[in-house]
Amino acid sequence: MTIDVIIPEYSEDKGFQITWEHGFEIEAKIEGGSLMISANKAALVSIAKQLLTLAQDNVPKDYHYHLDEYNSLEEGSIPLIFHKL
Repeated sequence: MTIDVIIPEYSEDKGFQITWEHGFEIEAKIEGGSLMISANKAALVSIAKQLLTLAQDNVPKDYHYHLDEYNSLEEGSIPLIFHKL
């Protein structure tokens, strides 16, 4: 399978550009002491693009972004933070 994606380039002026595939659905919950992220195909592609964007060399160390039920996750989800080491 081949999926072509456009990875937005990070810049200090524009910051971190988050793009979502149409129809994405993501839920994050703790189940049995583990973090479970449930996502449809559009959400998985979107998360992959965001992680590839975060992995760019010009994204500074300690850069991070938050997702929660008020910003992209389904209602009742726990917040997620993606942080670059």
